[in-house]
Amino acid sequence: MGVPIKSLDIGCGKNKVKGAIGIDRIKLEGVDVVWDLDQFPYPFADNSFDEIYATHVIEHLDSVVTALEEIYRLAKPNAKVTIVTPHYSDSISWTDPTHRWHLTSYSFRYFDPDYATNYYTKARFHTESIRIDMARIWRSLGIQFMLNGSIRYESLRFIRKFWENYLCLLVRAQAMTFVLRALK
Repeated sequence: MGVPIKSLDIGCGKNKVKGAIGIDRIKLEGVDVVWDLDQFPYPFADNSFDEIYATHVIEHLDSVVTALEEIYRLAKPNAKVTIVTPHYSDSISWTDPTHRWHLTSYSFRYFDPDYATNYYTKARFHTESIRIDMARIWRSLGIQFMLNGSIRYESLRFIRKFWENYLCLLVRAQAMTFVLRALK
């Protein structure tokens, strides 16, 4: 039997990932560690986790960059990091008064080793996958399928770029799921 996977769920609220250690700023059912998520470092050792989840929390924090640097510190080499956040075109991104950041499907490219201006941080992640979720009408018309296909197939990448630059405020997304790998 293999070594058990150690997981952290940042900002877990009442919906902690099964088997993970849950950290959040309010003591709710499922929260194992109560901590102000804008105070760094978190109370865990470097290179502690094989998997880190941040579901609908990154947009609430003071700094996306500082939060990703902390996630990087906590992640073991090649750790899987899953981030779910609203797309900036979704009204929930703007109507929730606790949202500080409004992100795009390109926002986490900043942490890619090949990104042009990533010298402001040492945190490095490879983007394994991106999934854009849309309302039922856009799913039924195949737009979500087309956008997510353009992420997987390099020859179709212009579709997502065109949508994000020109159409996303008409054909809106809801949420995005990023799967990153810590490069150490």
